[in-house]
Amino acid sequence: MASSVNFKTHIAHLGWLNMSMIEISPAIVKKLGGVSKQRWVCTVNKTVTWQCGLVALGEGKAYINLNKKLLKEMNAMEGDEISVSLKKDESEYGMTMSAELKELLHQDKEGKKRYEALVPGKQRYLIYYVQQVKSKDLRLERAVRVVENLKKLPRGKESFKGLLAR
Repeated sequence: MASSVNFKTHIAHLGWLNMSMIEISPAIVKKLGGVSKQRWVCTVNKTVTWQCGLVALGEGKAYINLNKKLLKEMNAMEGDEISVSLKKDESEYGMTMSAELKELLHQDKEGKKRYEALVPGKQRYLIYYVQQVKSKDLRLERAVRVVENLKKLPRGKESFKGLLAR
């Protein structure tokens, strides 16, 4: 399995999900060790970088989803050829955690223990949910709410609905 790989591809449209994507050929997927739970740092055209994972597309192919914000940052659109660099993500959670959530988990031992017991996808979603607001106060408010909700939920029954409840 390669810890990094560079390749050229096109931005494509994923019809059934109505979204843009970076399609990854079977040869590149094989170099990366298959579509696994491994996280990657993706850089497009040496300008835009973010953390991501591969999603199986069938026939040995995979994709990385692209939202409108990333397309705008890349100054690209569906059909454009792009240069992609994928490097193994060595971060603890596969995403950068906001300072507010990090500090809260540092101070709240029970909250940290419950957070660490979540599956990695739920951990990343909570990181994303907290950091998607610009205001530090709102990030802190969200962090406190999800950690308090997490501590109230039965172990193994941590639904998104329960975690995000007001």
